[in-house]
Amino acid sequence: MKPKIEKTEFGSICVAGEIYDHDLLIRLDGSVHKRKKKLSKELYGTSHMLSLAEADFIHESGAQRLIFGSGQYGYCQLSPEAEAFFKDRGIAVTLLPTPEAIEEWNRVEGKVIGLFHITC
Repeated sequence: MKPKIEKTEFGSICVAGEIYDHDLLIRLDGSVHKRKKKLSKELYGTSHMLSLAEADFIHESGAQRLIFGSGQYGYCQLSPEAEAFFKDRGIAVTLLPTPEAIEEWNRVEGKVIGLFHITC
């Protein structure tokens, strides 16, 4: 079951009543995991560009959509390789600033995964 995201502010996000102080990945089964942003940071020197390696880690068989909260001010983006990776697998990506992305997350139905950057 997809957990509800109650709120976010710079440096935190509240999912199903639990407050997290790090970026999150939410899987199809509703489980919440810490983002493995080092996969992108190793290549780009920043976690604001999603690498192919991180896209591969995020990918989950059966997912039809990824909601990507790109930070409080929307600084994160997909690398061209990550964008092509998701497109090739038929996964639609919705990239929005995190406050807007959580509204979309809570509204959307179906086989969706989420990645939420909580700063910048």
